[in-house]
Amino acid sequence: MTDPLVRFEAVHKVFKGKTVIGEVHLQAGRGEVVALCGGNGAGKSTLIRMLAGILRPTRGTITVDGLRWEDDRKRYAQQIGYMPDDYRFSAGLTALETMLFWARLRGLGKKEARELLARVGLEDTGTKPVASFSKGMRQRVLFAQVLLAKPPLIVMDEPTNGLDPFWMESFVQHVRQAAASGQTVLFSTHQLEIAEALADRLVFLRDGHVVLNSTRDELCDQQGTASLRGQFGDLFGIPGMMNSKV
Repeated sequence: MTDPLVRFEAVHKVFKGKTVIGEVHLQAGRGEVVALCGGNGAGKSTLIRMLAGILRPTRGTITVDGLRWEDDRKRYAQQIGYMPDDYRFSAGLTALETMLFWARLRGLGKKEARELLARVGLEDTGTKPVASFSKGMRQRVLFAQVLLAKPPLIVMDEPTNGLDPFWMESFVQHVRQAAASGQTVLFSTHQLEIAEALADRLVFLRDGHVVLNSTRDELCDQQGTASLRGQFGDLFGIPGMMNSKV
C-alpha cells in the first residue's frame, strides 16, 4: 500500500482498568474500502470512535492524512465524514432542517442539502420530524450527511442496520462511487454479506485485537471458495458457520 490515508500505530484503549483495544496497527489507503468485522464487544465501535476523534487512545497514534486530532482538531475533523451507530435527532426538526444544519457546518447550503436527501430518497418527507422516522429512514439521513462536502475519509459504525434490501443495495452503490472518486471508507459491520460485497480489505477483531487483516484477493487465495461467513466461522470456532460456501 502506498501513501496510506489512515494510520493506527500501536493504539491501545483502556476503560476503567480494562484493556478494550490492545496494540492495534492498521492502515487504509486512499480510495480503499475497509470493513471491521467481529462479534459484540470485539472493539469495532471503539476503533471507529477513536478514529472519528470522539474517544482518545490511551496510548498510540492515529493519523488521517498525516494529521493528529491532538495537534489540530478542526483540520482533523474536516477530513472526516462520520456516521454513528445511532443518533438522537433534535425534536421537531425535519430531514431538510437537519441536513441544513450539517451543511452549514461544512460551509454548504440548501442546494447541497436537498441533493443529498434526494440521493437517499427522502426529498418528500415534508414537515415530518426526523425523530419520528423509522430506523432505516434515520440511517439514510445519517448516511446523507456523511456524503456532504465529499470528505477524504468516510467513517461509519454499523451503517446498514435497519435498511431494507432496496436501500442496502443503494448503500453499496453509493460507497462504491465514493471509493471510485478517491475517498477512503472505513466501516464496521456484523453483516458479513455487506463486508464481502464492499470491502477491499477485511479486518477481523476479537477481544480488542486484530486477528486477521487481509485484502479480499488475499483471502480468496488463502481460503479458496469459502465465503466470508465460512471464514468467520473457522476463525472464531462457530460450528454453524464453518465450511459455509458462496
